[in-house]
Amino acid sequence: MTTKVWGTDDLGRSVELVTLQHNLFEATVSDLGAVLVSLKVPDKGNRQRDVVLGYDTAAQYFNNYETYFGATVGRNANRIENSQVTIDGKTYLLEANEGQNCLHSGPNGYHTRRWEVKEKSASAVTFALFSPRLDQGFPGNLELTVTYKLTDEGLEITYTGLSDADTVFNPTNHSYFNLNGQGSGTITHHRLQLNASSFTPIADEKSIPTGEIRSVKGTPMDFIQPKEIGEAINDPWEQLQLAKGYDHNFAIDGVRGHLNPVARVEGDESGIVMTVLSTLPGVQFYTANFIQDEKGKDGAIYHSREGFCLETQYFPNAMNTSAFESPLLEKDVLTTLKTAYLFKGESHGNV
Repeated sequence: MTTKVWGTDDLGRSVELVTLQHNLFEATVSDLGAVLVSLKVPDKGNRQRDVVLGYDTAAQYFNNYETYFGATVGRNANRIENSQVTIDGKTYLLEANEGQNCLHSGPNGYHTRRWEVKEKSASAVTFALFSPRLDQGFPGNLELTVTYKLTDEGLEITYTGLSDADTVFNPTNHSYFNLNGQGSGTITHHRLQLNASSFTPIADEKSIPTGEIRSVKGTPMDFIQPKEIGEAINDPWEQLQLAKGYDHNFAIDGVRGHLNPVARVEGDESGIVMTVLSTLPGVQFYTANFIQDEKGKDGAIYHSREGFCLETQYFPNAMNTSAFESPLLEKDVLTTLKTAYLFKGESHGNV
């Protein structure tokens, strides 16, 4: 594990980069936003490739409001309709930042804040953040940690949350992956398999789910069997047209609370295979539909569909949708959520 100064915040405090290493894996994270800056994994030729999109400088991450590259998102990932939630009979007004909706907890997200390094070792680091009552509009003083840990198989991300009042706790990591290497071009020829037999359709361009949990069978959302991400992405189908591609929540098949298989993705050129596991009930599959001419790492210029996100989560707008599992964190109950990204340099079967 190595640590280096990466810049300063608006108060003149040092921003640090922490690089973790384990076997052939290397992950670089920062106390700025607890962001994942790079993730290097071996390809089929045993050559390391950085498979996440991102920026070169801390200053760029301070302005990481639209792309959310590598971001730790909280308190709530994804969208909340009309920027309000009702908890214990009281309605809380949140900060709107996408029309009338609250996206990724509004303009004051955790991904641009300084986190405390609580523990660190050669292969793991734990960041801690205190989020006071009515921060972003949510009730409860929340104590949050996120741990990045490299293992023999890849990267594990573990979140813990503890609050002195009932509140929302729905964090995620918003990394964009390109298994051929960041800056290498399109991901439409990556092969994706999702362990999800249903998804939550959106009502319109605002991307709020209708409340229905619909079967993927017979639709472009069907990734039960592996297929190229781009196979149907341009089909004249309403859900794809509304989101300009894939930007939808899928309901993960499995036993709630267990580390269930979520997805398997194979880079068409690198041979890198990523398997995703999670204890959460949903995953937002997003194909970077709105990224355009974004200056990234190592001189790369990112465009639409040159990265994909698999954001494990509770369903969007779940606090306002009775049919969806609630992301409510009960008072004084310590909750742990976990997602793992595992890698191999060659195909190793279905999820």
